[in-house]
This record gives sequence, C-alpha cells and structure tokens, in this order.
Amino acid sequence: MTERRPLSDHELAALLAGGADVEDADLAGRDLTELLELPGPAPRVFRRCDLTEARLARAALIGATFESCTVEGAGFGRADLDGSVWKGGSAPKADFSRADVSDADFDGVDLANTVWRDTLIAGASFVGCRMVGARLDESRGLGATFRRCNLMLAGMSGISLRGQELDGLRMDDAVLAGADLRDTVWTDSRLRGAVLRAAELDGADLRGADLGDFSWQEAHLLSGATISGEQASKLLGQLGIVVD
Repeated sequence: MTERRPLSDHELAALLAGGADVEDADLAGRDLTELLELPGPAPRVFRRCDLTEARLARAALIGATFESCTVEGAGFGRADLDGSVWKGGSAPKADFSRADVSDADFDGVDLANTVWRDTLIAGASFVGCRMVGARLDESRGLGATFRRCNLMLAGMSGISLRGQELDGLRMDDAVLAGADLRDTVWTDSRLRGAVLRAAELDGADLRGADLGDFSWQEAHLLSGATISGEQASKLLGQLGIVVD
C-alpha cells in the first residue's frame, strides 16, 4: 500500500496554484474550503489521496479527477463537481448535498450511505458502484444513468430513469416510490422487496428483473409493465392458480 504523507497548507497551495496533480497526500480531516474556492489553471487531479472527513464545501472542482482516493465522510456541500471523474476508491457517507455533479462519471466507487440532498445529478453516470443505502430521494435533474450498481436499500423516490436500459442493478429493498420507470428495459437485475408505490411503469419491460416474492396484493403496482410468463405464474400461484 502506498504511504500517504501530510501536506502543509503552503505545500498544497503551491501544487494547486501550479496545476500539478496531488498524489499520495494525507488530507484527512482538513478544511480545504479556502484552498479550493477558486478554479485552478487546469482541472484538479487527486490521486491515491486520503480525504477522509475533509471539508470541501463550495469547492471549485469542475472537471476534477479523483482516482483511487479515500473520501469517507467528506463534505462536498455546494461544491461544483460538474464533469468530474471518479475512478475507484471509496467515499462511504460522503455528503454531496446541494452540490453540482452534472455529467460526472463515477466508475467503481464505493458510495454506500452517501447523501445527495438537493444535488444536481443531471447526466451523471454511475457504473459498477456500490451504492447501498445511498440517499438520492431529493436529488435533482434528468438523465442520470446507473449500470451494474448495487443499490440495495437506496432511497430513490421520485427519480426519473425513463427510457433507460437498466443492466445489472441490484435494487433489493430500494425505495422507488413515485419513480418514473416508464419504457425502461431491465436485464440481469433484482427488485426483490423494492418499494414501487406510485411508481410509473407504463411500457416498462421487467422480464429481466428478479421480482422476488412479489405479492399478488401488490400486483396492481406493476400496471402497464410487461412481465414474463414465469413471473406471472408465480403471482397467480399465490392464489392457487396453476398456469400450464
């Protein structure tokens, strides 16, 4: 494991002013608000840095790269992360409230229990991310995409995924109440125990989703969606009806 070294404010300021990459730095618990309040000469790059519980409120990080960084519990409130790139690393419990992450790319990042209250996520891409318990209920913006992500227990009430191909999503016990899921196509995904109250499913193809033991009492929640014969057989089987 690469050893991370502490940087003084002077050292860090010099790197940032010159547009240099910040690598293998121990910035845990630091208040970086003033150092990052203005854009640099080039998009910031943080590589293998420890930003655990660092404070980056209102940081100007347009197009910034975070590669293999530890960002647990960090605060990005009102930060401008438009077009930022996140490669690997972990950011559990990080707070992105009221930040702008439009068109950001998150690839293979641990985002468990992160908070996205009033966060602009328009056009953001999440691929291969662990997002267990992430709170996206109050996020804003259309066009965010999710592929091969673990979204178990995630709060996604009201989110719009309309018209998307949803591949490899694990949404066991996720809350999708009021979500716009119209015309979605699900493959290799799980919706076991997901809350679908008031979700819009017109034109949705759920044949590639594991619905688990979906009760017949809640079958009306699937109104407008296409399910497979096997899925229908399981629902009717709860009423003692055998589909041959």
